[in-house]
Amino acid sequence: MTLEKALAALSTLIQPLAATHEVPLSEARGRVLAEDVVTALPLPPFPASAMDGYAVKSEDWTQGRTFNLIGQALAGHPFTGTLAAGDCVRIFTGAQVPVGADRVVLQEWVKALDERTITFDAVSAGESYIRPVGNDVAQGEIIAVAGTRLGPITIGSLAASGIAQVTVRQRPVIGVFSSGDELIDISVPPSALQPGQIYDSNRRTVMELLRNLPLEILDLGCLNDDPETIRTALQQAASRCDLLITSGGVSVGEADFITQTISDLGELVFWKLNIKPGKPLALGRIEDCWILGLPGNPVSTIVTALLVGIPLAAHLAGFSPEPPLRISAQLDAPLGHQPGRAEYQRGRYWLTKGEPKVRHTGEQGSNRLSTFRHANCLIEIPAESGDIPSGARVTILPFVGLMAEA
Repeated sequence: MTLEKALAALSTLIQPLAATHEVPLSEARGRVLAEDVVTALPLPPFPASAMDGYAVKSEDWTQGRTFNLIGQALAGHPFTGTLAAGDCVRIFTGAQVPVGADRVVLQEWVKALDERTITFDAVSAGESYIRPVGNDVAQGEIIAVAGTRLGPITIGSLAASGIAQVTVRQRPVIGVFSSGDELIDISVPPSALQPGQIYDSNRRTVMELLRNLPLEILDLGCLNDDPETIRTALQQAASRCDLLITSGGVSVGEADFITQTISDLGELVFWKLNIKPGKPLALGRIEDCWILGLPGNPVSTIVTALLVGIPLAAHLAGFSPEPPLRISAQLDAPLGHQPGRAEYQRGRYWLTKGEPKVRHTGEQGSNRLSTFRHANCLIEIPAESGDIPSGARVTILPFVGLMAEA
């Protein structure tokens, strides 16, 4: 299955969680709105001065340039009197415009003034420099739509409209496993490693990639390559999670039991993805819990977590992140590629005179976690492409567009 078909299948098969609850705005960052938010008041809620100056009546401005100064209006401290013919009020940016005034004359236009009288230069008044009621937001306007993931700007807009609480979707519970007899937890010192053992990095990497999403993440540890152990662990975890993400055990080796266990306990929806790295990838479910089986090689785990795992978790949480940012860049070194599978090589891009250039980060084996060390993008190579020469145009996916930021 191609990546595009797999992502389309995910959005069709999997429904976001339906449960919702209210949270105070102070705790809403990163959460997903469950319903549209409508403002109960216009912004600004009163005519407000856009500049520092003097509030006057337009009809008086056409009669002359000398006015009686009768008071002042500051933000939060409006002038409460009434303007008679020839009166003006000193006003500051954001202050409520006095009743009867319909123009602000800029303070730069003052020609002379004393305590009670002001004379202005003979200039054209131009615009009114008054922000009308609802100039920014109209009363009853939808200011945030359901499915929006709440960030600082949206939260600030809600606060400006007096919204103290919002209804958000429940956070999905995501359990993360690794599997493999060779994997050892990082709590074990290097001196205690036995022959053939390596540290489990995949589980930690996947959890960190999901960390900024509105999820409840459970660290479910590492599973041994034992069918009964895997069966029991998946069955128990499925009863408490909305999604399980595993790494390893989804290929065709004699110790790869994840896909078979999913089939035995539930349903295997698809297996194998037509990309490199990341071919052995499984999606299935046990009762109401979805399971995403990622490949075990570290690079394959990261690539499939970025391209499939994050979109799946986001969809389950009730929002759809923007499609990954794709940029055309000039290749700075040749790329080798065998036609057949779309490939995502690790690369580093930079700008030269405003032109994006990119180079791969070295030998691209799926075990080479070090190829991510200096990478800041994936280089996307179409399935039908062969070797690509230096100087050719390629498509890159910057990590800034793939990571899940709040």
